[in-house]
Amino acid sequence: MIIVVLGPPGAGKGTQSDLLAKELDLPHLSTGDLLREAIANRTPMGRLAQPYMDRGELVPDDVVIALIKERLVQGHPPTGAILDGFPRTVAQGHALNEMLAELGRRVDWVIYLSVPTEELLERITGRYVCPRCAATYHLRGSPPRTPGVCDVCGAALQQRPDDRLDVARRRLTVYFEQTAPLIDFYRRQGVLTEINGEQSIDAVFADELAAIPPRHR
Repeated sequence: MIIVVLGPPGAGKGTQSDLLAKELDLPHLSTGDLLREAIANRTPMGRLAQPYMDRGELVPDDVVIALIKERLVQGHPPTGAILDGFPRTVAQGHALNEMLAELGRRVDWVIYLSVPTEELLERITGRYVCPRCAATYHLRGSPPRTPGVCDVCGAALQQRPDDRLDVARRRLTVYFEQTAPLIDFYRRQGVLTEINGEQSIDAVFADELAAIPPRHR
């Protein structure tokens, strides 16, 4: 089964994809995580992607498609995957359909997490990460005990470049210009369900499970 979790930056795609992956026993493929891993390892695709991610812009299709195809074909069993952060454009949606058709597969279900813009900005800009142990925090939802200091190892917390307010606004602008058309793209295919992403994590997850047809669970 192939499930796409769709939504703007800060909508909770990663959290919900993790929950779905565990519930449905499927691998979770996060484009953002894969790209950040490639950047950290200074791979050729990572070097190509970094300037775009630092500016809050979309990484070129050919780079993302090559990375995802490699993981789908070589890195995971043929049971399917939860795709988080891919596709991000209608062109990528077509490319994904073509890629899956070559494997005799298709996108089975798309979950769209809908969240108001101001809520998204607060979620994004409140995120901090420890550069030493990779622990994550949020100023509103899960703040560190001592402001700016990691609870686990005591290192100074950092904000990812793409979580700064100016970059966050740019990311949302890019999303509404280039990614939002995927909503209608998948709605026309009859596989999209819209979920209120402003609810609690548990409520969003319950709505997602209720939306997935029984034959896919």
